[in-house]
Amino acid sequence: MFIAMNRFRVAKGNEAEFETIWRSRESYLHELPGFIEFSLLKGPERDDHTLYASHTVWAGKAEFTAWTQSEQFRKAHARAGQGRPVSIGHPEFEGFEVILLDDNRNPRAAAE
Repeated sequence: MFIAMNRFRVAKGNEAEFETIWRSRESYLHELPGFIEFSLLKGPERDDHTLYASHTVWAGKAEFTAWTQSEQFRKAHARAGQGRPVSIGHPEFEGFEVILLDDNRNPRAAAE
């Protein structure tokens, strides 16, 4: 499995607008083989921003890479950056290969 995260520093006062943007966009993720789940996470507040992260789980890194090169990816991101900016700077990407998975479906299973 592979987990892809983008961290966003959303300027104070723009949180509701940022969440609305995500709620109203079509991601097309469900059209891609290997896509497992997506979450938008709201983190701690700082003096000038609130931290958010988009979090996707994929069957593997190859499936995530295929997503980034797909027509669905281009369509999902076609309107990114339009309108007034609500975040500070660019998102920060972090990718992780799952080494160990412990959940209710398969406790303490080694990731392959």
